[in-house]
Amino acid sequence: MKLEILTPEKKLFSGEVSSVQVPGSSGKFQMLNMHAPIVSSLDMGQIKITNLEKKEFLIDIKSGVVEMKNNEIIILAE
Repeated sequence: MKLEILTPEKKLFSGEVSSVQVPGSSGKFQMLNMHAPIVSSLDMGQIKITNLEKKEFLIDIKSGVVEMKNNEIIILAE
């Protein structure tokens, strides 16, 4: 699935991933391939990205919004 993470200043990440865990306003949740469409606000925390080679990356955010549909995830974050 495709992931893009954007901030007001720049694009932090763009690429194919196997999973993404985000700090949702009601708690952490993970999105995998073919996840149901979702839109959620994000709280302060870490985005955990697992790439296709199973390597993990962490990105700290203050807040944001995530949308997933058609196997594409867009995160707008501060």
